[in-house]
Amino acid sequence: MDVKFPIGQLHVPEQVTGEDVDKWLGEINSYTTRLREVVDSLDDEDLNKTYREGSWTVRQLVHHIADSQVAMYQRLKLALTEYNPVVKGFDQEKWAYLPDNRLPVESSVRLLEGLNERIVALGNYVKGTQLERVFTHETDGEIRVAENLAKLSWHEEHHLAHIRIALGLEL
Repeated sequence: MDVKFPIGQLHVPEQVTGEDVDKWLGEINSYTTRLREVVDSLDDEDLNKTYREGSWTVRQLVHHIADSQVAMYQRLKLALTEYNPVVKGFDQEKWAYLPDNRLPVESSVRLLEGLNERIVALGNYVKGTQLERVFTHETDGEIRVAENLAKLSWHEEHHLAHIRIALGLEL
């Protein structure tokens, strides 16, 4: 297993179907329940564990998941309401070391609960040609709404696997 990509790299079908979107939204919908099962009872020692040498801690991962999901949600809304908007990236490494990442993980889990509810509601609205709408990321180029929905799901699953590895749990 590649510890850096324990669930594999993101793969988005060329032709995204309603079933693909439903699968991704189902994963997003159940995510915080599954995340809570893993992180709710952790102490500081567990929250400071890493999944590989030099990686972020479990605490940083939980906060990063929330940060990234907020950014991807905003990009989704922009793509659905504007013609090919240009979006900025953010320095994930620098964000991981800001003081809000020392807060209890509960703050980010609660944020994800509400955010994922909104992502699912918005995702259920996206149909047909809306999946082909795009935004342009300043460094990654043009990204379709379908790709963004896939990444919203994959990103959470990817980092949940990292957390499970750090804690010595089965994937």
